[in-house]
Amino acid sequence: MVRNVADRAFLPTKNVLEEVGDMMILTGKTIVSALRPPYPYGGEFVQQFLFTLRLCWFPLLISTIAFGYGAPGLQAANFLVLFGALDRLGGFFVLASIREFAPFVTAIVLAGVAGTAITADLGARKIREELDALQVLGVDPVKNLVVPRFLALMLVTGLFDIYALLFGIFGGIVATLVNGAPLGPFWATFFTNASVTDLWGSVLKCTMFGAIIAIVCCYKGMTASGGAEGVGRAVNQAVVIAFLGVFAFNYVFTQTLLATHPEITVIR
Repeated sequence: MVRNVADRAFLPTKNVLEEVGDMMILTGKTIVSALRPPYPYGGEFVQQFLFTLRLCWFPLLISTIAFGYGAPGLQAANFLVLFGALDRLGGFFVLASIREFAPFVTAIVLAGVAGTAITADLGARKIREELDALQVLGVDPVKNLVVPRFLALMLVTGLFDIYALLFGIFGGIVATLVNGAPLGPFWATFFTNASVTDLWGSVLKCTMFGAIIAIVCCYKGMTASGGAEGVGRAVNQAVVIAFLGVFAFNYVFTQTLLATHPEITVIR
């Protein structure tokens, strides 16, 4: 009886640890397959890159402008106006938009749009037993299906981070103009606090977000079961797990970046 109760209590934890371990194994296989010749996935890589680009550019544009204008824009501006320090909004945008909000919004949009498409595609192939057929024919599903999606999502997420930065800062410009302030102080404090470390840290972090999203979505798609309902369940689980992975990695990356580059903690 005690053993049955313990099994029921720890079964969810056991399943989570097993899934995390399987995802780590898939990550290792994907990296090895990407580096080891031959490289037959070039066409699929370009197709997935263009597919993700076409799906995500407009939702990301709307999201970054709205988020940049709303959260760090209007809210921070209203707070700074109380102290007569609206000119500090540019420096705040370095902290808010470049370091955190732009990578987060990019990851959320990519996971919700491209990640779900990847999970649904691979899940449908799994349900139709196409993945098993490929293995019977001697075709490696990891090299031919996972690797191009993994590389395409990493590349497009890193590029979209720059895209999100531009439109996120545009939201801050709009917030400054709405409050009737000149743009000169905004740009002065922005460029005073911005550094190359902030930029490459943001792009690198966002690229790793893309890798996490790709691995999670590919894994959930390739392990889907239970027909169409199972594919829908896999898509839902993939988005949730991808968000959790992004949040956890962001904490580790931010702590490491601030510890190794203490100069960026100084607000000028």
